[in-house]
Amino acid sequence: MKISVIIPNYNGRDCIGPCLDSLKEQDFKDFEIIVVDNHSEDGSADLVASNYDYVNLIRLPRNFGFSRAVNEGLKASAAEFALLLNSDTTAEPGFVGALYRAISEDPNIFSAAAKMLQMKKPDRIDGAGDLYCALGWAYARGKGKKSDHYSKPCDVFAACGGAAIYRRSLLDEVGWFDEFHFAYLEDVDIGYRARIMGHRNVYVPDAVVYHLGSAVTGSRYNDFKIRLSARNNMYIIMKNMPTLQIILNLPFLIIGFAVKALFFTCIGHSRAYLSGIKRGYLLCREGRKYPYSREHFGNYVRIQIELWWNTIRRFSGLML
Repeated sequence: MKISVIIPNYNGRDCIGPCLDSLKEQDFKDFEIIVVDNHSEDGSADLVASNYDYVNLIRLPRNFGFSRAVNEGLKASAAEFALLLNSDTTAEPGFVGALYRAISEDPNIFSAAAKMLQMKKPDRIDGAGDLYCALGWAYARGKGKKSDHYSKPCDVFAACGGAAIYRRSLLDEVGWFDEFHFAYLEDVDIGYRARIMGHRNVYVPDAVVYHLGSAVTGSRYNDFKIRLSARNNMYIIMKNMPTLQIILNLPFLIIGFAVKALFFTCIGHSRAYLSGIKRGYLLCREGRKYPYSREHFGNYVRIQIELWWNTIRRFSGLML
């Protein structure tokens, strides 16, 4: 078995069926499917068990979040590659094969991101890989823009874990998904670590998947998502940046956090955002700092240049 498709699920009854059905139509067939259910309360796990007997269904005793669900799927897998897929997606027939071919081209490729389109507006990008900038902002490349503008493969900062393939040998080297994150930005964190170690993350436009988005949380902006994202955003910075790099980026980071605080205040979510920042700081104290190594100095320099360049692009609107 070349690939294990790992699908974390939480209360995805309305989505999981179409997602699994789309995988039946794949041109590339050498893969297994593992659904990891985070103690859903809507019967979605029973739906999978009753209608998809070829799926390896893992039921967790409570909702441990996305990161733990992925790691449980990895424990059950022995495939060369792990393909992560959100339960609220449907894939085009060439999706799995395109990701497999792309990641097979270079043994230094850690992850390959799919072309994620908005399910309700399929001519618009939901995400074409993830970018990260010196403001401390992670964002989906091309969000809301026309899909035909993102038809060329390229390197990205990280792959969105909603539809991406990972090389298992490098996953074991870099480390699995950090369960401190629970959900949100865990894919940026693991992609960041891979970049520090000198590996690549790429975007594959031929791997097309449609994403509903916010199927579990219910909306783009809500207190749960804002609080958790703010917390994890702080954690990523403190965990992955050496102290000197944090100092170097501090003016940008202050601006970035101030702008977001103002934005969430204007839409009535200031308390959730500030609470998340506070929790992120506390999480850093109990979390794990990624160890700095002189061996990776050149990678840190390349990452820093990219952070500055992405800041310029973010402000200018040139999300290429």
